[in-house]
Amino acid sequence: MTAALPEVWLRGPLPDVPPLLQPVAHSLLQCREEVDAKLSMLDAAQLVTRPAGAASIAFHLIHAMGSLDRLLTYARGEQLSDARLAALRAESGVEAATQDGAMLARRFGAAVEEALVQVRATPERELLAAREVGRGRLPSTVIGLLFHSAEHTQRHVGQAVTTARIVLEATRG
Repeated sequence: MTAALPEVWLRGPLPDVPPLLQPVAHSLLQCREEVDAKLSMLDAAQLVTRPAGAASIAFHLIHAMGSLDRLLTYARGEQLSDARLAALRAESGVEAATQDGAMLARRFGAAVEEALVQVRATPERELLAAREVGRGRLPSTVIGLLFHSAEHTQRHVGQAVTTARIVLEATRG
């Protein structure tokens, strides 16, 4: 997000995104911009810092990417593969310690871009189609999963940005 531009949702409709899915795409793009602007300059140590025991910046971004992938899998009417389940178990691991902010931001941007491909390809006539979530096969819909994927991503990016402010202030101290 730059000072010269309003937030993504105020920039108008996105090409090739169905009208009812514009808010999903706007939200995901806003998340990508915030990660690029506010987190890409952090080093590996800052990414894994856990102020007062809170989740690290890296965890929030890795979890957001993984959740985005899982929610979109459900939106396609698929269940999670063994590989996706293994990735879920690894999210709280130390993988992020070897990455800097720029690398993690690139990975996050690629995850958002992959999600947008699916959002663009989702016909509005399928938005109310029933979907099942998780081992319990809990009921949802395509639009419910797409909306939640954007909302959940936004929530974790917000947490990561807030944690970054705390970490940066502590290192200035």
